[in-house]
Amino acid sequence: MSSESADEPGWDVSPEDEIAPVVEATGRQIRLWREAAGMRVVEFGRAIGYGEDLVRKVERGARIPRADFLDRADDALNAGGRLRAFKEDMEKARYPKKVRELKMLEERAVELLLYSNHNIHGLLQTEAYARALFATWRPTLSQDELERAVAARMARRSIFNRSPVPELSFVQEEVTLRRPVGGAMVHRRQLEHLLEMAQLAQVEFQVMPTARADHPGAAGRIQVLKFGDGTAAGRTDGEFNGRPVSDPRHIRILELRYGIIRAQALSPGESLAFIEQVLGET
Repeated sequence: MSSESADEPGWDVSPEDEIAPVVEATGRQIRLWREAAGMRVVEFGRAIGYGEDLVRKVERGARIPRADFLDRADDALNAGGRLRAFKEDMEKARYPKKVRELKMLEERAVELLLYSNHNIHGLLQTEAYARALFATWRPTLSQDELERAVAARMARRSIFNRSPVPELSFVQEEVTLRRPVGGAMVHRRQLEHLLEMAQLAQVEFQVMPTARADHPGAAGRIQVLKFGDGTAAGRTDGEFNGRPVSDPRHIRILELRYGIIRAQALSPGESLAFIEQVLGET
């Protein structure tokens, strides 16, 4: 029997999510292929190494089938790749709507300007750091919610595998490097990961020292994503009700603030040395 179970994190579908009909359609196709093959649910479950309860939930759209499930089902039912074809849609369905939307924007972007003042930016987080960070949320996330959130955050890191990789500029407040999220070992590995990422050719990483008395990032995070057609999208905690904006006037405001923040931050070389200093103190 597979180690996957009906209660494994990451399988749940939110019924109010607009992608739920796609999950339901996938489950219906699996059921139709199973019935056409003359297999009962219990027989099908044994054939692919999954429990009867999970198979029933997948078939009615209450669980999201993972790639392994679809591969085994396709082989067992001789579907000729027709069930495997759902893998990309099901992978997207595993993540919350707002994460899917953000990932789509990041995948389109040719340049990203990212200022973080409270935690290490999501694109730079290790899995252990992300897990520890989500564990601090209140109300506390369920295990399913926690695993789904971590998986979604890690999926966004595929941006670094694009060809060409977009230009990425990160500015992190000093406190984000010093806060020991997850404990000493997790913190240390996160700093080592930052050193690795900061030295990528397409990444410019800078640290904003706490000693800077006056800079325009006090209102919160800033994100600006620029696209190949000349348009852009952005967001900040401190203005526009925290909602994404695309109006050129609003983007100009965010770019202005970000530009000043970059100018006041440590240079990339000084920032690498700063990370190494904090790492030595950890």
